[in-house]
Amino acid sequence: MATVGALINAGGGIFGILAAVIAGLCSVLTLLLYRYSYFLVPMVTKFSNIIVVSEDGYELPPGQEVILKKVGDSYYATKFLAVRIYESASEKSLDENIIYSEYFERAISSVNFVAKFSMMVYVKDMGDYKMKIETRKAEAQLKLSRERDKSDPDVLNLDRFEREVAMWESEIEKMAKGFKPMAAVSYIMTTADGVSKESAIAAVKSQANELRATVSNALNAEVDELSGDEMLRCFEWEYMIPNSAEKLGEQVG
Repeated sequence: MATVGALINAGGGIFGILAAVIAGLCSVLTLLLYRYSYFLVPMVTKFSNIIVVSEDGYELPPGQEVILKKVGDSYYATKFLAVRIYESASEKSLDENIIYSEYFERAISSVNFVAKFSMMVYVKDMGDYKMKIETRKAEAQLKLSRERDKSDPDVLNLDRFEREVAMWESEIEKMAKGFKPMAAVSYIMTTADGVSKESAIAAVKSQANELRATVSNALNAEVDELSGDEMLRCFEWEYMIPNSAEKLGEQVG
């Protein structure tokens, strides 16, 4: 209809045809956006670095490292960190657990900003879990062997790989004794504000670096910054979590 209207209004000729073509393209684009916006909009924002804005006012910068929101005259930036703990409280003595808790409390007391620690726990299906654990143990052993073979091995990597191998060995031993395998997904959320987007992002990155160093040392854990889909998944978990162990396992891999 838009094409026909353009031809009538332009009175024919080259300009009429040009107007009809433009009107036709606009009509097709409008229809595509209406029917396939869920597919086209992410593509446009990805290739043009346009900021994604949600209906609640949350923004995702092109770098996809933080989530932003403007409140009044200030900007708030939120960042998520994944926490991978290779030690289990059930494998420690009472005294060791008390010391472990004290280290954690002392470390957290040194942080002068609000941080949210989240953990989701579920029982794994015994089906192919043992095979996956044995595969991960073999991968960790290979990493450990390669690091040891280096002329100048990284002490931190050696410690991390040794703890990972020990964790998988412990899981295999517990399954052999009839214990049901438990899994935990842990992450940290921190928020900072600023008078501009850039200042808020810089502030929350500084907080994330402090948390990363503090928690990794206190818990002897691996702490990594999250971005992109992994960060958005944690953001969604603030509202709704998976309703089954299978779905959670699929989301965290």
